[in-house]
Amino acid sequence: MDHQLQKDIISAVDARFDEQVDFVTELTRFPSLRGQEATAQDFMAAAYRSRGLTVDRFKVELDDIAHLPGFSPVTISYENAWNVVGAHRASNTSGKSLILNGHIDVVPTGPKDLWSNDPFSPHVDSGWLYGRGSGDMKAGLGCALYAIDALHATGHQPAADVYLQSVVEEECTGNGALACLARGYRADAALIPEPSGGSLSLAQVGVMWFQVKVRGRPVHVAYAGSGANAIEACIPIINALHELETRWNADKHPAFEHLEHPINFVVSRIEGGDWTSSVPAWCTFDMRVGVYPGADLEQARLEIEATVRTASLNDSFLSNHPPMVEYHGFQAEGYVLEGADEAKALLGDCHQQVTGRELDGVSMTATTDARFFGLYADTPALVYGPHSEHIHGFDERVNLDSTREVTKAIALFVANWCGVEKLGRPAG
Repeated sequence: MDHQLQKDIISAVDARFDEQVDFVTELTRFPSLRGQEATAQDFMAAAYRSRGLTVDRFKVELDDIAHLPGFSPVTISYENAWNVVGAHRASNTSGKSLILNGHIDVVPTGPKDLWSNDPFSPHVDSGWLYGRGSGDMKAGLGCALYAIDALHATGHQPAADVYLQSVVEEECTGNGALACLARGYRADAALIPEPSGGSLSLAQVGVMWFQVKVRGRPVHVAYAGSGANAIEACIPIINALHELETRWNADKHPAFEHLEHPINFVVSRIEGGDWTSSVPAWCTFDMRVGVYPGADLEQARLEIEATVRTASLNDSFLSNHPPMVEYHGFQAEGYVLEGADEAKALLGDCHQQVTGRELDGVSMTATTDARFFGLYADTPALVYGPHSEHIHGFDERVNLDSTREVTKAIALFVANWCGVEKLGRPAG
């Protein structure tokens, strides 16, 4: 690509960066928690439409995806689950096509009084944009959109099809990205600007969610010894599951050998009992566990269930009333980026041109939607996004200098991967 055009693209990002920050700030105002994403998706659809992209706003239908590899079971309604795709279709294709994918859903805030400011009243302070979803990953959605804007500002557009996807469900199943595949969106590569610290994800763990449902024998607390406390019975089961976590961590996958503890088991929710003066008759806890790429999820489930069952044998009540293990949400395989040498090298060149630094590779101890493209659509998926802190925590924030750099690198990647043609050429 012409050297002057590359300089012009970088300058165009700089010229519009204040507008980009305003866009991400406004997007972060939407409390797009699971089931509440529709208004934020309307905002994204309007942004795509205003740029002349063909907008496809469609509801995720379980019947369309439940039979597909990578589907995760759900326990909540999909009546308000909407994806938005903005499609640029080249006039005369001369380059390679691309998906720019990001998710609009955010995780719950936790107690708002533990935030320094309201989580859905985003603000900029000392070069950081604060707010729930600012980093994970509304800044990334802005990077993708304003990368395309930078090309347009130079009088050019991609010379191949580009699909900008704003999807739901990334934080709990990934079924939004799967629905895009089911709808027929395919490309030669995908780029997901998740908060990766300006590094390229070379591998990510798989993630599984499950619940353990424990029963007890209720009695008045005056006679507690004659009952069976379902809440306290969870403690040895949880301890046994953490022993399984230790065993899984001891047998490292090559992509994670440099990490001390890549596999994490977390008890994330627990509830039980009905009355303070009664021995609790029930308790349910939720756990999130990581698995290595290539792991057989069915085998992992069998190990989890065997661990729960064995831990229950020492309890006189549970040995005759074993806990139930039920799966919901993530049943996600791990993913290793392979066979993408051309795309990786190009992104590395673009990153270095912008930052003056080599592009680092990282192995992520979380999951992203990259697995759908890489495992089920034979599409290399590059996860590369800005530096963020406290995602899923209090005072989530994204670094604006990093956001600017990532936008520039993505814009150069699009221009080189897809090629460019003059803006507004008539369709062939």
